[in-house]
Amino acid sequence: MRNSLLVAGLVAGSLLAAAPAARAQVITNGKAFQATPYAGYMVFGHLADGPLGTSLQSANGPLYGAQLAVKLAPSVALVGNLAYANGDVKAGIPFLGGISVAKSDLLLYDAGLQLDIPTAGLAFRPFVQAGAGAMHYSISQSVFNTTSTNFAANVGVGADIPLGKTAAIRLMAKDYIGKFDFKDATGFDLSSSASRSNNIGITAGLRLDF
Repeated sequence: MRNSLLVAGLVAGSLLAAAPAARAQVITNGKAFQATPYAGYMVFGHLADGPLGTSLQSANGPLYGAQLAVKLAPSVALVGNLAYANGDVKAGIPFLGGISVAKSDLLLYDAGLQLDIPTAGLAFRPFVQAGAGAMHYSISQSVFNTTSTNFAANVGVGADIPLGKTAAIRLMAKDYIGKFDFKDATGFDLSSSASRSNNIGITAGLRLDF
């Protein structure tokens, strides 16, 4: 939990530190900020790999979120992101497939940099993102409830399809790379069973410039 508070503080501090640059950019072109509500689909990696091919993972499912970007230069922006997903936690057992064992709610929050890739003659504008943040799990099964907050780095690629001077359709794929902390969630040190996983969100949203 201490790590998650630190990450949240860094996200807020980064956005506040960027405010003077953003104001200067507003004076230049009047569009220093971007807000992008989005929805999509999250493909989860394994929370843990057990013996004899067993595993534990969240079921793939819907993803909802919003991104706020502050322009630092014409092709560079500081990005803050908040997203939510939920679904079943499934135990993978060879020959039997996935068996639902609990429910999971996931909150993602992160900050990073976005670099727009210059193009000529194309109807869209590609970009890349990279940053860091946290994945906060709330897992419940009957009367049993637990939480775990884990550091996650992320990288993403996408493209904006302009709808006018101040709006665009944003398509993006983003990989959250993290490791589920069993000790934080259960009190038992099962770090040897936890695996670093790739959790990929594929989303579409509406980017608004202001």
